[in-house]
Amino acid sequence: MAANQQAARVCAPWPKDILRIAFGIIWLIDAILKWLPGFRASYMDTIMGQADGQPGWLRWWFDFWIRLQHPQAMFFAYLVAVIETLIAVALIAGFARKTTYVAAIGFSFLIWATAEGFGGPYTSGASDIGTAIIYAVVFAGLLALSYYAGPARYSADYYLEQKISWWWRIAEVRRPTPATSAPAASVPAPAAPASSVPEPAAPADEADARQSHAV
Repeated sequence: MAANQQAARVCAPWPKDILRIAFGIIWLIDAILKWLPGFRASYMDTIMGQADGQPGWLRWWFDFWIRLQHPQAMFFAYLVAVIETLIAVALIAGFARKTTYVAAIGFSFLIWATAEGFGGPYTSGASDIGTAIIYAVVFAGLLALSYYAGPARYSADYYLEQKISWWWRIAEVRRPTPATSAPAASVPAPAAPASSVPEPAAPADEADARQSHAV
């Protein structure tokens, strides 16, 4: 009964892989848009524009990022495009999933806190909290799903883990449980063959035989 219940809880591996790949395609579209000239041309304007209207206690945060990126705006614009491309490819291929999810959570939160201005300023005209924070939540969900679902059958990690013993530390949230084979059915021991040695004669019969021989 327990074995049947455990088998019923086992889900097909492809739904979680489809979710990961679909999210990777969304990131790939984002990355393609980041490689267009329009993104690079408006990169610093976007960062500087998010500082307008923010509360005074957050001003230092935006001033820090403006001073850091303004002298090398093109470099940081290309860096964002490269990072998003790497995340998209890693998602689609299923490469280093745990490391990718954790890094993408931090990157998404950073985008939300700079280019999206924490989704604010939250005035009467604000309509949403920004998309990057939602991306971070989706990555956290993929990380939790990886913990409960285990290795992804349709991923590069699945094959790398078979060749590199320590790769699971990069790809999996927890160590994969090795598959256990079913216990062999017990075979009844063969019955002992009947003895072919005749039983010894009783002492009385032996005495009678000697007496008849003497006569």
